Amino acid sequence: MGFAKDRGMKSLVVIDVVGLTPRMLGKSTPFLSQWIQQKQLNTIEPVLPAVTCTAQTTYLTGQWPSEHGIVSNGWYFKDECEVKLWRQSNKLVQSDSIWDEAKRRDPSFTCANMFWWYNMYSNVDFSVTPRPQYLADGRKMPDCYSHPSDLRDQLQKDLGIFPLFDFWGPKTSIKSSEWIAEASLKVHDWNHPTLMLIYLPHLDYVLQKVGQSGQAVSKDLLEIDGVCARLIRHFENKGVNVHLISEYGITDVDQPIHINRILREMHLVQVRVERGLELLDAGGSRAFAMADHQIAHVYLNDPNCLDVVKKRLETTPGIQMVLDDAGKEKYHLNHDRAGDLVAVADSRSWFTYYYWLDDRKAPDFARMVDIHKKPGYDPAEMFLDPTKRWIIPRIAWKVLKKKLGFRMVMDVIPIDASLVKGSHGRIDVDDLDKPILVSDRKHTGNLKATDVRDTMLEAIFGV
Repeated sequence: MGFAKDRGMKSLVVIDVVGLTPRMLGKSTPFLSQWIQQKQLNTIEPVLPAVTCTAQTTYLTGQWPSEHGIVSNGWYFKDECEVKLWRQSNKLVQSDSIWDEAKRRDPSFTCANMFWWYNMYSNVDFSVTPRPQYLADGRKMPDCYSHPSDLRDQLQKDLGIFPLFDFWGPKTSIKSSEWIAEASLKVHDWNHPTLMLIYLPHLDYVLQKVGQSGQAVSKDLLEIDGVCARLIRHFENKGVNVHLISEYGITDVDQPIHINRILREMHLVQVRVERGLELLDAGGSRAFAMADHQIAHVYLNDPNCLDVVKKRLETTPGIQMVLDDAGKEKYHLNHDRAGDLVAVADSRSWFTYYYWLDDRKAPDFARMVDIHKKPGYDPAEMFLDPTKRWIIPRIAWKVLKKKLGFRMVMDVIPIDASLVKGSHGRIDVDDLDKPILVSDRKHTGNLKATDVRDTMLEAIFGV
């Protein structure tokens, strides 16, 4: 019980509850609050940027973004002149991950990755991750990807199709985290991996929508507390060690910064017009920004404009600091994928990707859930457009038309950044808003994000 492959390794499950911080723990998390009293709660100094892909990769590799290369949730692919977010291939990670080191220590080590990012084509033994089907008629169908491939079929036979539209978009709910949790229980019972990584994203969405003090927060905290209770009780009853971790805290914001509009007004952003709508021409722009929550990577195709851009951004309300080469080195972001400049928002602000100056010329995907076409992160995708009447009947009619074979645009998302009430990404935050690691061991002071990998290895192999 609790030992893997009878080789002396101890089984470990790491549950990533996004957005869970000391401030969030309390009467709305009755199970976790009681469970943590029997454990050791450690605060983690977040990595810059404190966003999903960077934080998870730093935890798993024990390296900074300057080494592993995941400088944000996406970046400018310079050889293709395109901004791409939410890539999934593990080949993009340029450092070894925990499973590589563990397999070197003991070849019988096995790992199951349940929805942590850069999930595909890694050296893990079992993995599941979101992967919708994009049909030729324009439909997007919920689905997931797994290794081995038949694991997907087994899980969806038992649990139903992965609820993609509850994972991201205006319909997000606890259902996606519940599905991931149930799938994790099955994968663990079927395969008994030495290490299992579980990603529960639910709090990420509600906190960005309503902020820390929104009316829905207590309800959603109670929901994720129940999911954690089911997981932790199941694993501990089997003698498996459980760590609870988070990636960042989400804090209240009320000031969006339209950084690409600033650069456009400086005549640095280039657009091309198609059907009267504007598309960002990243390769043709002298400068543009890839916005990701509270940080923005500013790429310069014309290096001669660096000084004027830096000076302009430093004087922009809501921007706390602008990192040049020396600044990027200080914060471990000195990697070729990072922007020539990296802007960091202040505590009340965040960056939009918006580059158009007239909403009538916004591209069609701006009003859609379309994470792969937008040249930056768009939290407005979590909302339905409040300016459109009869929005639910509109959606039903659009879905019906699509099923009947008609082409249509699911343009139901607002382009009103003021709706967003929570954000993350910066690291100058109160200790109550920092990520946590709950385990059996108390560490002196706050952990560095790069320390997390070694705490997992110690739990598996011993000191």
